[in-house]
Amino acid sequence: MSLLSPFRTPWVDDPFAEAMRSGTGPLWLRRADGHRYPLDVERWCAPPDAADRTLLLRCLHRRLPTIDLGCGPGRLVAELQAYGLPALGVDVTRTAVDRALGLGGSALCRSVFDRLPGEGRWGTALLADGNLGIGGDPGALLARTAELLAPGGVLLVEVEPADLDDRVTVTVEDAAGRCGPPFSWARLGARAALVQATAAGFRPTDAWSAHGRHFLALHHPGPIR
Repeated sequence: MSLLSPFRTPWVDDPFAEAMRSGTGPLWLRRADGHRYPLDVERWCAPPDAADRTLLLRCLHRRLPTIDLGCGPGRLVAELQAYGLPALGVDVTRTAVDRALGLGGSALCRSVFDRLPGEGRWGTALLADGNLGIGGDPGALLARTAELLAPGGVLLVEVEPADLDDRVTVTVEDAAGRCGPPFSWARLGARAALVQATAAGFRPTDAWSAHGRHFLALHHPGPIR
């Protein structure tokens, strides 16, 4: 199957943007060797499920402003704001951000590596739904997340159930076989994620599983003065 495509920018001008508009899949991340990882579009576009609520409850318990990195269609940030918690979603896909805004959430169409509001002042950060893979360099992403958090801030991150550390080049593929442009991605289990997190100055405070999904809570003490 050809990887040639009229699309230009991953997540923006590829089948993912169309799926965010319709709220339906199926979609996959496709490696060059043909192996595919499913993207759970319908779950992301639905209200928060029981596993999501384990994240949301931790945010609500902390009662601190929360930033959702790679927020997609915004189910988490909209739910937090519905409970009165200051929250902001960030995503590079305009159709996803539009969907988040339509839910009543606050969201920006921007990369996590761009300048963002409240840098160094967020109490909690979220990297759910595989978003630890953003950019294909988890160490750089975790270091950037540390810059966004206030001293003592907490990152809640979803990790892969298997013990793996994959750095791959993928494309987004739809059911018709259309593919967007290739880009770098990563998939980390808990062990590999903790190695990268420790290097970025985080320390683990909790780990839990819910409905087949796996999560870590990572505390960041902030810069040493």
